[in-house]
Amino acid sequence: MFAERTGYIIWVSDVKAARNLEKYGSVHYISKRLQYVVMYMDAERAEDTVKNIRRLSYVRKIERSFRNEIKTEYTKAQDKTNFYGM
Repeated sequence: MFAERTGYIIWVSDVKAARNLEKYGSVHYISKRLQYVVMYMDAERAEDTVKNIRRLSYVRKIERSFRNEIKTEYTKAQDKTNFYGM
């Protein structure tokens, strides 16, 4: 139903030019102060897209987001009184 997506954090030197990244995937957030872009793209074509993005003159560094690999299902409900020293 939905295509598998992968998140990337792209550090840029020019925030105005970073708006052109929308043609490579969906831009989720652009930080003007820290100069980075959070974007999502199709996981099947991510490697080819990252190669094309690295060639851009305003891109400094690209990092892959590991958010989809973090465990979000918890198995055991713990008693919180142990944490408060009772």
